[in-house]
Amino acid sequence: MKTIQEVNQAIMFGDWTNTELSSIIDAVKWRRATLAKLTKASLAVGDNVNFTSTKTGMNVTGVVVKIAIKYVTVKTIQGLWRVPANMLTLVEEEFA
Repeated sequence: MKTIQEVNQAIMFGDWTNTELSSIIDAVKWRRATLAKLTKASLAVGDNVNFTSTKTGMNVTGVVVKIAIKYVTVKTIQGLWRVPANMLTLVEEEFA
């Protein structure tokens, strides 16, 4: 299997036609949608999740309060966030 850098270089510097590049883009979009569906299916209201804020770059932890079609609403100390499901990571609770 190729590394991500090798794949990126093959795409950037390869001799691809517009049709072939469009096909690659469609495959990436399909895979992202599939990953989002799998993530959404693994979440439930009340789960603790973690994500990286695109605004601040900081890791944010919160609790799932709503799961919609495209976004998951997460309650944090800073307030409510609407986050794409593929940006969320389930946080396993640690018992002391």
